[in-house]
Amino acid sequence: MSARLYVDLPLGPAGQELDLPPGPTRHAQVLRCQPGDALTLFDGRSEQEWQAEVLAMGRSVVRVRLLSARVLRHELAQGFRLALVMPANDRMDFLVEKATELGVAAIQPLMSERSVLRLSGERAEKKRAHWQGVAQAAAEQCGRTQVPPVAPVHSLGAWLAGLPASAGEARWLLSPQAPSLPARPAQGELWSLSGPEGGLSAAEEAAARAQGFAPAGLGPRVLRADTAPLALLAWWGLGQ
Repeated sequence: MSARLYVDLPLGPAGQELDLPPGPTRHAQVLRCQPGDALTLFDGRSEQEWQAEVLAMGRSVVRVRLLSARVLRHELAQGFRLALVMPANDRMDFLVEKATELGVAAIQPLMSERSVLRLSGERAEKKRAHWQGVAQAAAEQCGRTQVPPVAPVHSLGAWLAGLPASAGEARWLLSPQAPSLPARPAQGELWSLSGPEGGLSAAEEAAARAQGFAPAGLGPRVLRADTAPLALLAWWGLGQ
């Protein structure tokens, strides 16, 4: 089976020759690819992936030729956008990886009153870039043609204040106090919002409801901050 790599360059048409960007180049070198070896490439700009052939391997350059494309229908028909207050330790890495595998369309990391993990400035941007790399690797592995963007870290209040009026999407707020999930919409995407280990404060929940987020419950058990959004995403995807 050929290695599958994300290439942040427009791919196509067949016969195109190109030098891989630094990231895919390093990956191909680690795999000890040789001229004539096959690669699978995708650029995140369409639902296509490309079969390619390695033409030349250098110390810093890997040149390939595109052979043929195929269309993959691997994205959710009803998109799922995930806004969550970041869990502590390395759980955010796990969450980004699994959310990408399950089909998330976008990820918005947040901080709230009860956040354990707090990031700002250069440290926040480094973490965001790291999580974007996690999403990219997960998309390569699971067969997606889209890499979900990981947005810059914001405070929950600032993010809610800047959220535009709903354009027809559903908005759900995961809450242990909610008895059940709202009725699933027949069409349109979902914004899911969830809190940290200690939950959102009453004021934060009220602010979310003011922006159209309906309380949503996942049953009688209290799920971890990194479990609840993944459970909802899996349910959402399996219903399509």
